[in-house]
Amino acid sequence: MNAPIKIANCSGFYGDRLSAAKEMVEGGPIDALTGDWLAELTMLILARTQAKRPGSGYARTFVKQMEQVMGTCLDEGIKVVSNAGGLDADHCAEAVAEVAENLGLNPTIAYVNGDNLLPRIEELRAAGIEIMDHETGEPVAPLDYISANAYLGCWGIVDALNSGADIVVTGRTTDAAIVCGPAAWHHGWARDDWDQLAGAVTAGHIIECGTQATGGNYSFFTEIPGLERAGFPIAEVAADGSSVITKHAGTGGAVTVGTVTSQLLYEIGPPGYLGPDVTSRFDTVELSQQGPDRVLVSNVKGEKPPETLKVSMNSWGGFRSDLNIALTGLDVEAKAELLQAAFWESAPHGPDDFDSVTSTVVRTDHGDPASNEAATASWRLTVKDADEHKTKAISVGVNDMALATIPGFYGLSGSSFGKPFGVHTSGLVPADLVPQHVVILGGARTIVESAAPDSAVVVEPMIPALPSAPSGDTRRGPLGLVAGSRSGDKGGNANLGLFVRSAEAYVWLDEMLTIDKLRELLPEAAELAIERFPLPNIWSINFLIHGILQEGVAASTRQDGQAKSLGEWVRARHVDIPTALLGGHA
Repeated sequence: MNAPIKIANCSGFYGDRLSAAKEMVEGGPIDALTGDWLAELTMLILARTQAKRPGSGYARTFVKQMEQVMGTCLDEGIKVVSNAGGLDADHCAEAVAEVAENLGLNPTIAYVNGDNLLPRIEELRAAGIEIMDHETGEPVAPLDYISANAYLGCWGIVDALNSGADIVVTGRTTDAAIVCGPAAWHHGWARDDWDQLAGAVTAGHIIECGTQATGGNYSFFTEIPGLERAGFPIAEVAADGSSVITKHAGTGGAVTVGTVTSQLLYEIGPPGYLGPDVTSRFDTVELSQQGPDRVLVSNVKGEKPPETLKVSMNSWGGFRSDLNIALTGLDVEAKAELLQAAFWESAPHGPDDFDSVTSTVVRTDHGDPASNEAATASWRLTVKDADEHKTKAISVGVNDMALATIPGFYGLSGSSFGKPFGVHTSGLVPADLVPQHVVILGGARTIVESAAPDSAVVVEPMIPALPSAPSGDTRRGPLGLVAGSRSGDKGGNANLGLFVRSAEAYVWLDEMLTIDKLRELLPEAAELAIERFPLPNIWSINFLIHGILQEGVAASTRQDGQAKSLGEWVRARHVDIPTALLGGHA
């Protein structure tokens, strides 16, 4: 059997630490270097870039990183796999080849595409095939889409590596595929080795966001040393699909069961984590601390993936103007009412003339404030419309209010007028209609089918033995005294994962935190559809809150349009906690 493959991550998003690739290549022995550059919002950004400069819809920072590490990777046999190709995987590969030529190097470079469905939408419709909306189950709206990319799996990557590629650039693969691909190639897995694939996908999901696995964005961050410069993670993936999550010695942060649990909960829905290669059952995962900065991820079971691929689709939603005015000191609500009335009195168009209007008073002020900032709340207004000039024209209303309305009038950062915004749609398309195209630069071209083999395997969740719920006295306090969280965006939805660190605390959390209780703690979600998914195997509960981000990150009018802080808000809400769980907080 092959030894584990050491797969190091060097990017969690487009714009992540530029030096990370060099840190991972030079920080210790690794077998593969991977990085995730793509997100739903990134695809919109790349579409705008591509429209301005055709052929430039890829992550240029990846090319810069290859300039830093390519020679060392070739010398040490380190394979590089990245989805930095975005909307232009071929041009990204060519840019990497240009860097290699300038350095006097001769790597074998491959790219994988086939994910771009934008030119095929009408062709598919003409054949009676619709891309189905992930939320409604109906055909996606016939909008003027600017990007439409299916999430491909790992087998195009495997094919490229089998063909001798040193560097593999992909378009829109799943975040985990860039880890699963090198693991499946290294160990020679078959396409129906469900458990092994599920284990590798889980490892990929854990390390895909970089330092979030080593203590970044961790609720109990005060327990983690060296977060001023956290190290990036490594997954040592074994032949059976189990993995050890670790990092290079001497780097900041930490790898613990807590940091790994937190990242497992990031941007997920049901415990059956759907992917193009396998359905990974997160309700079977077992986590154990094997030593300092070494967490074993084992027992992950897998099932056949769905027969459809997810499609990330972006369209222009029109234009928006955002207004952010300070409300300082006393009479905050009355000041907001006056501003709103005066604004619409002066604006050349009324609220009914816009496609949408959102008005919010954000109470960040304090009683008896010790600073000017502590005395300040804000009134926020967002208008959206297809007419750019109409949205820009409302700036007149701001000028008319400046000297004529509330005392202490001044604007806060965040105001803008007539800014274009995008709308995100998640679709589904039959997997057998989206083959992967693998191209070796200057060499062979192959096609790899995306559809998975049939299987009747059905996995049962792992239900651990649990104690009775703690009884006795309770104390009112923030939920975060006992629970950590991780939250994020999933299109217009948000996931909210909460985890605790003992079986007793989990039993209490499971009984206390019902959907109705969550609605009470999150008033803005009171009328929204919420799904709840217990994960007793990792002492966690995941919620999926539908529609809280409206039409996606770029269109959301929430202050936190990506729901990154949603979990920390919930942790700050007060509940009755058994004193037996509070320990030093009692």
